Amino acid sequence: MDVGCIDDEEDEEAQRIREQRLKEYAEKKAKKPALIAKSSILLDVKPWDDETDMVKLEECVRSVQAEGLLWGTSKLVPVGYGIKKLQIACVVEDDKVGTDMLEEEITKFDDYVQSVDVAAFNKI
Repeated sequence: MDVGCIDDEEDEEAQRIREQRLKEYAEKKAKKPALIAKSSILLDVKPWDDETDMVKLEECVRSVQAEGLLWGTSKLVPVGYGIKKLQIACVVEDDKVGTDMLEEEITKFDDYVQSVDVAAFNKI
């Protein structure tokens, strides 16, 4: 009886089983959706003065569209001297939308927007 042959057969069988399991694991992992990193951002959008049309300002802000950007709730917050700022929330996919892009796009509406600040930034 040749003991070496038995070990070789067992090793080949163990190798075949291991390769099969690795293949099944790789297929299962490939089907699983990748985790998408998201962030919740709260922006303060400041108008030029108390005569700025805040409804139009909000329409302009919400008109900024991008893949991975979802606008949320908003409210007007008193700043002083009758001026109110727009505080607006959004959820972004980190790989697709950044705060720099949002600020740049919103400040393009320079008839209404004086400045944009990030009031809060939270990873989801």
